[in-house]
Amino acid sequence: LFDGVYPFYPQQRKAAVFDIRTIIVIVVFLTLACSFLLIIPGIRGRARWYWTLRVLLSLFVGLVIVVAQFTGDWETGWVQANTSYKSFSPVQVNADIGLHIGLAGVNVTLRGNPVNQINETINYNEHFPWYFGADYDRSYSEGLQKGLPSPILYVAEKFSTQSPCAVHRQYRIAGHYASAMLWVAFCTWIISNILFSTPVLVYGGYMLLVTGAFMIFSLLSFSTVRNSPMCLIQIGTRTLHVAYGGSFWLMLAIGLLCFVAGIAIVAMHHLNLDLLKAFFDLREDKAEEYQEMPEVFVNPHFVNKGL
Repeated sequence: LFDGVYPFYPQQRKAAVFDIRTIIVIVVFLTLACSFLLIIPGIRGRARWYWTLRVLLSLFVGLVIVVAQFTGDWETGWVQANTSYKSFSPVQVNADIGLHIGLAGVNVTLRGNPVNQINETINYNEHFPWYFGADYDRSYSEGLQKGLPSPILYVAEKFSTQSPCAVHRQYRIAGHYASAMLWVAFCTWIISNILFSTPVLVYGGYMLLVTGAFMIFSLLSFSTVRNSPMCLIQIGTRTLHVAYGGSFWLMLAIGLLCFVAGIAIVAMHHLNLDLLKAFFDLREDKAEEYQEMPEVFVNPHFVNKGL
């Protein structure tokens, strides 16, 4: 055994919120941020703080858009209950059962209270994908073959295509369109950053508004699953309820931030263009262009000859 897991275990467990793709994206954006912080001392004056605010805020927006594609906490729910641990066994355990729903699938967590019970370590976290190209029912069947604990299989069965709950199709389509809109928002975010380096800053503000709009559209797409009645997930005598998670509310906050920033840029373009160009370090300093030399050395020989 390797840390309580057989070395030939066919499927590695995934974290409920973070996975390897999320870590890679975070590392990439952190590298860009650190690279910028290394060159920021070369910018003089107040423009240094303007650049820092703009770049770090823009990188954070792009990071949230990409990371939200892979997180599993768009909807979350937890319940603590006494439940059966294995099929065809009367033995019950006290455990926390967690449900984490993302755009690409669902994670089911089972953690014992305490973790060591009935001579076993009860700490499971299984992922069942439903993105286009993935076979949810096959993942569920593999879980049956591996002999996963009964609470995990019970919760996962609620989202299968054969379940009477009939929510698999709604979640799959809603997650697919929400993901597509987020990728469009990421593209418009890149375009807005390109436009902000041009003298016509108002178009960058318009693209920032479009970015916020697609982020809100992704939230509306995902929230359509609430229109379908959800079956009760009964764990022992307790009921597992789900609510919008951290990724959903973070995406809402960033979408509103993009709206506010876009409106502010468009308004400043019409009200105070010089202040806007100063913030983006695009203002032409005429004083420096026509600044006279502080000290001039003249050869008296040429002055006497009238040259």
